[in-house]
Amino acid sequence: MNTTHAAHVPGPDRHHAVLLGIGGYRPRRIVTNEEVCRTLDSSPEWILRRSGIRTRCFAGPDETLAEMGATAAGKALADAGITPDEVDQVLVATMSDVGGAGTGAAANELAAEIGRRLGVPGPAWQVGAACAGFTVGLSLAAASVATGQARTCLVIGVERMSDILDPQDRSTAFLFSDGAGAAVVGRGTEPGIGSVVWGTDPELREAITVREEPEHGGPVIRMQGSSVFRWAVTQLPAVVREVLDRSGLEPGDVQAFVPHQANLRIIEAVAESVGFPSGVAVARDIVDQGNTSAASIPLALDRMRTSGALRKGDLAVLIGFGAGLTYAGTVVRL
Repeated sequence: MNTTHAAHVPGPDRHHAVLLGIGGYRPRRIVTNEEVCRTLDSSPEWILRRSGIRTRCFAGPDETLAEMGATAAGKALADAGITPDEVDQVLVATMSDVGGAGTGAAANELAAEIGRRLGVPGPAWQVGAACAGFTVGLSLAAASVATGQARTCLVIGVERMSDILDPQDRSTAFLFSDGAGAAVVGRGTEPGIGSVVWGTDPELREAITVREEPEHGGPVIRMQGSSVFRWAVTQLPAVVREVLDRSGLEPGDVQAFVPHQANLRIIEAVAESVGFPSGVAVARDIVDQGNTSAASIPLALDRMRTSGALRKGDLAVLIGFGAGLTYAGTVVRL
């Protein structure tokens, strides 16, 4: 059974949380399907047909979680016109912090890197919600601003998924990628981040896991791809419709649909099932970026904004989902 909760938009006696800036970082190395197939028993055509992915990005040794996250954060802060010393909280979403072993080390290292480059931000915490991590972090930041616990928050999704891949696993080796995306959340005169709809499906808690496998030299991601696909195409449309309902919107009232970039077939099936009209831009960042887990939504948002697909004042539906099985969705105004 699904467990779903909804957090409502704060009343008029509280502050309004808004999205002030966005930034992204894409690693330099581009990996084609042909390269993936050097170690995977597959073909470039099968990968494209199965996932919609043509290329993905793998980070180099110098493109650490801290380096990529700090670069994306710097761009988001510049976009917002905010300096790091104005940031009260830093929320870092990642599932590929293999060295930290769940201690939150990546968040602390990232905050320290931001401090070295730009100036010291507020304290940092790590969000462990896998591919839903960015939307969970965004909602936590919005709640902190709305209740007056913070004036400005920095939310970062950053991944080196290539560190936890088995290059011979036909369920995962061709899907995942590396990168970072960030958003600045602050106060505004009108609501800019809507109600969050989030929940879990415990029956699928084993569908995506990251576990130590000594024969592979460390943690490895494993996925029951068909189970995740079936859940997404059958259950996710109802979650997206609830996100719209709680914001008082119809599918045609928004300018963009930005789901977690898990699989192009999932993205297109959910968009069609919800009934978004042709004028609504649908994020398809996965085609040349791959699945960057917690970084996928902010990276897709950043590309849509810089390409002109999204403009200031536009509304976008965000929905993240992944290991747990955990999901979280909301509506934001750029």
